[in-house]
Amino acid sequence: MPNIKSAIKRVKVSKNKALQNSIRKSILRTAIKKCKTAIASNDPEAVTLLKRAIETIDKAAAKNVIHKNTAARKKSKLVRAYNAAVKN
Repeated sequence: MPNIKSAIKRVKVSKNKALQNSIRKSILRTAIKKCKTAIASNDPEAVTLLKRAIETIDKAAAKNVIHKNTAARKKSKLVRAYNAAVKN
């Protein structure tokens, strides 16, 4: 347990940030799952879910929850899956 006042604050702040990051990651995973299931079932709402998933991925990357290259990879994978589903 830290004794210095600033160290005590840092522990508190890092706990709060870790909680926020886990919430953002959960929202991110949920958005991606919804998008993937909509694409797989040829749901007409897939395009709106894709846009929402991309927005969520961008927000997570902006808040440094995930790396920007990871965000780009996830977006690319979703768009490729959507385009393949639309094409068929």
